[in-house]
Amino acid sequence: MNPATALATVLVDELLRCGMTDAVLAPGSRSAPLALALHEAAVAGRMRLHVRIDERSASFVALGLAKRSGRPVAMVCTSGTAAANFHPAVIEAHQSGVPLVVLTADRPPELRDTGANQTIDQVKLYGTAARWSCEIGVPENRPGMVAYWRSVTSRAWGLAQAPEPGPVHLNVAFREPLIPDGDESWCEPLDGDATGAWTKVRAATPGSVLHVPATRRGVLVVGDGAVNVKRYVAAASMAGWPVLSEPSGNARYGDHALSAHHFLLGVPEFVERHRPEVVVTLGKPGLSRPLLSLLRRAEEHIVLAPDLARWPDPVRSATQVAQDVEIPVVSGDDAWLRSWRTADRAAAAAVDAVLDAAPEVTEPRLARDLAAALPGGSLLFSAASMPIRDLDQVMRPRRGIRVMANRGASGIDGLVSTAVGAALAHSGRSYALLGDLAFLHDHNGLVLGPDERRPDLAIVVVNNRGGGIFSLLPQAALDGPFERVFGTPHQVDLEHVAAAHGLPYRRLESAAELPKAITGDGLRIVEARTDRDANAVLHAAMRKAAHKAVRDLL
Repeated sequence: MNPATALATVLVDELLRCGMTDAVLAPGSRSAPLALALHEAAVAGRMRLHVRIDERSASFVALGLAKRSGRPVAMVCTSGTAAANFHPAVIEAHQSGVPLVVLTADRPPELRDTGANQTIDQVKLYGTAARWSCEIGVPENRPGMVAYWRSVTSRAWGLAQAPEPGPVHLNVAFREPLIPDGDESWCEPLDGDATGAWTKVRAATPGSVLHVPATRRGVLVVGDGAVNVKRYVAAASMAGWPVLSEPSGNARYGDHALSAHHFLLGVPEFVERHRPEVVVTLGKPGLSRPLLSLLRRAEEHIVLAPDLARWPDPVRSATQVAQDVEIPVVSGDDAWLRSWRTADRAAAAAVDAVLDAAPEVTEPRLARDLAAALPGGSLLFSAASMPIRDLDQVMRPRRGIRVMANRGASGIDGLVSTAVGAALAHSGRSYALLGDLAFLHDHNGLVLGPDERRPDLAIVVVNNRGGGIFSLLPQAALDGPFERVFGTPHQVDLEHVAAAHGLPYRRLESAAELPKAITGDGLRIVEARTDRDANAVLHAAMRKAAHKAVRDLL
């Protein structure tokens, strides 16, 4: 099966699973895969297909169908000005709150801006009139495409209805061939969920609550930016679920919170024996690949999204999305939770033994000890690259601190200034854990005028003289160009940077000195020098020790 036919087949099937009963088609060549998939579905009696030769007329037919039925209607056209002729109906749907799924076929990127026939800029063609716009990437015959296509399509269907009905736009790029080639094979099953849409969006009606199936074999995942954390942590605890929280999810406290789940979920044997029946996600997870793999394999993955206009689903595994979720209390055997906690303690102890074996300053030990040493009521702001990942892997559960990070876009820029701003708004002591490149990228954030408020902020800078995270990525195997284009070494003296800004400076000479080094008042700099190569070796040793400890329990 060629990629264009596969994409169109899946897209139309997912719309039908979502509840589509009507589609309106205007003829064209580039839209042939969609036209053929719609025709096949109509012949099979799965939907009603309406064909009009004029795109403007077709779009208003779709508007009328959707306006009267209250259900989203799909409308399909080819590329070029055909898509532009949909615009008046899209505007009317936007202004009157009518749900439409607008599908515009398009040329692939390599044909754009080349003078290729019937090619215009269709990306976000309808501007603010569309509730949501997405360009579906050119289809490829590789695993993972079906989840991507179905997730995007079901998201579009949901957003056309909630939180405010209106038009959504999917721009669908196709490469030739555009018609079936007679080969039905594909690298993965094209089928979706027989029970309905890939992701079901619960309507945002007053008092609507999604009741989670009663089960002991559940997991609560808490990512960055989660809200109502205490409520859901308490509910998960009553249900006997483990809580897997990223540091900036601020749910790593209490008896049900784990700290070594990154390592547990890296052991295939453990994962196979601990497949949850349901996972509930708060916030935006994204630090741990093993945790994302757990979400990908979840039978039921419920995403709590305060704003139904968008929700985090990085591996496109969400089965339901809701603004409010109720986790029922389940009494009975606590073997599920006990097994998770036993393995977590074993893995954490193994990691601690590796970290405590050396007296010198290391990046993971610094993260672990800093989180443990902060006084109650403190704020800890972390850089979004390696420091937050170190915290994720080694921070032990504790109460009384708040962890923040710029994980929205996970950029390196503005971190000193963000930490200063957060400290100025925080009522207690504040600390920041930054890498040297993040610190240097925004050290002008240390420039404060004589009449400006001074934050009570200790900035702990891990200085490995370059981009440490790359030493843990596949790029590290590229011996020739690695150091210059990924390691990006520098020779900046951070003590001189502190002196230039008139700030107190201290260098951390040993791991045991940390509590004393971070004491003080006002804005100050603490430097911890480490070695990137040694850090990569240490991370490998942590992983090996933790995996062995978990396997010994199985």
